[in-house]
Amino acid sequence: MQENLPKFQEEYSAKIPTLTLLHNLGWTFLSPEQALSARGGKTCEVVLRNVLREELSKRRFTYAGKERTFSENAIDNVITELCSPALNEGLGVANEKIYNHLLYGLSVREFIDGKKINPTMQIIDWGNTDNNSFLFTEELSVLRTNAVESRRPDIVCFVNGLPLAVIEAKRPDGHTKKAPTIEEGVSQNIRNQRNDEIPHLFAYTQLLLSINGADGRYGTQGTPSKFWAPWREEDIVEGKFFSLKNKMLPDYPQASATLSGLCVT
Repeated sequence: MQENLPKFQEEYSAKIPTLTLLHNLGWTFLSPEQALSARGGKTCEVVLRNVLREELSKRRFTYAGKERTFSENAIDNVITELCSPALNEGLGVANEKIYNHLLYGLSVREFIDGKKINPTMQIIDWGNTDNNSFLFTEELSVLRTNAVESRRPDIVCFVNGLPLAVIEAKRPDGHTKKAPTIEEGVSQNIRNQRNDEIPHLFAYTQLLLSINGADGRYGTQGTPSKFWAPWREEDIVEGKFFSLKNKMLPDYPQASATLSGLCVT
């Protein structure tokens, strides 16, 4: 009888449904091991540099009526800029600068027939979403600034190799009766932004979520807990959500044990 009771652990109630939904929405899953490898095996790194380089190499600019590729030097400079957030000026300033880079791109220097020009390299192709990379992983281990301990956000979503969303998934019944579980995820997201935690991850994030399988709230870097808002999806009706969450997943090699082949009800 006990085995027929619903499972309220975070894995079953919130995390796996989220992983499944992301996959069925078209995102590609990376195991924690693959994500670490994509960071050069360094937990202090939060950007998937090779993915970022691959995506930036697709960018083009037009000069004298001809479409041209960006030079390797220009791509190197943009990667260096993106991977060096201005945390010495404060997390809020660093996050705003990354936001501006995402929105407006970065001006680079190129030489065409000996003439210097300054085209703009777009970090995200806003005109063609298919011309971008969408990856996600679970339990991303990120070394704290004290270089001793690590934090592991439940789910991190990368766009073109940059960690733009962090999701904390909590069990709906809670570990204690002291507070709603949604508050736990909000609190963790806020705590992890502190200077002695993993602020280098939150220099990039544009969306933070706390979910528990029944409820969800969202904020951004620096949002106080009282201003985290309930998530309401206006573009996808509940029936479509149910279908996406219950679509069978393929048994592909890179899926982890928590994701591969599971169907969520």
